[in-house]
Amino acid sequence: MPNQPVTDSNGLNEEQFLQNYNAVNYERPSVTVDMLIFTVMEQEQNNYRKLADKSLQLLLIQRGEHPFLGQWALPGGFVGISESVEEAARRELYSETNIDNIYMEQLYTWGDVDRDPRMRVISCSYMALVDRKALDVQAGDDAAAAAWFDISYHILETRREVLEQDVRQETLVEIILESEQEKLSGVVKLTETIQGHVRQVSREIVRSAGFSFDHLLMVQYAIERLRGKAEYTDIIFNLMPPLFTLSELQRVYEIILGKELLAAAFRRKIAERVIETDQSTRDAGHRPSKLYRYNREWNLF
Repeated sequence: MPNQPVTDSNGLNEEQFLQNYNAVNYERPSVTVDMLIFTVMEQEQNNYRKLADKSLQLLLIQRGEHPFLGQWALPGGFVGISESVEEAARRELYSETNIDNIYMEQLYTWGDVDRDPRMRVISCSYMALVDRKALDVQAGDDAAAAAWFDISYHILETRREVLEQDVRQETLVEIILESEQEKLSGVVKLTETIQGHVRQVSREIVRSAGFSFDHLLMVQYAIERLRGKAEYTDIIFNLMPPLFTLSELQRVYEIILGKELLAAAFRRKIAERVIETDQSTRDAGHRPSKLYRYNREWNLF
């Protein structure tokens, strides 16, 4: 006996249902993408005998259109009706900054109702770590300028309250982004509630100066995630040149994690992730150091 088509409560099979479906019956929010592109860059210093200090940096574009005209934002834009979200992310990143062919991973979806003053907009954010020296950043499309900003991330205050049924903790985080010409700042409040086995975290902007939309929240969340991923993935090696010293690698980890690391413990932890080469540094003023490369097979099994 041939299979009978499945019908719904109105007696329609799927083909008939789709023929009569009217998408206008439902409001449709717009979708955008926003990219958080991080790098670690050496800071200029005059003492050639001292290892150059480094800073964590984020790429921002200056908006050339309303809303937030002239303010700084993450590279991004609207998703086209015939492209995937990732395709839109790559297209917008290239059109606004000239960056192409880098690895990005999806970070979070932002859907607060009033996050965009134009209309209902849901944004999907992506994160990437890159070697800035290998990029040719140029502003384009609707971006008036593009610039790298040094990141400062400080925990201002933490309050913890233990109740009968749950635990509540509030943390104030200050974020400062600074370039040669601009300084942006803001404070984000993180509220973490634990009820039994359920953990919930909410974020809200307490103060924001110079940031567009809710991009301050995206920056805070990305730094938080970046620090977590540095502990258990190989994402940090996207920031490194093909050959590097262990001291350089340790310094990059310290910049990302925001704390100093013991050299012996660090080298034990990353021993399987790197391969020693037969080359050494030849920088004036420094003793030669062994150069290493990333072991691309360490996490395959």
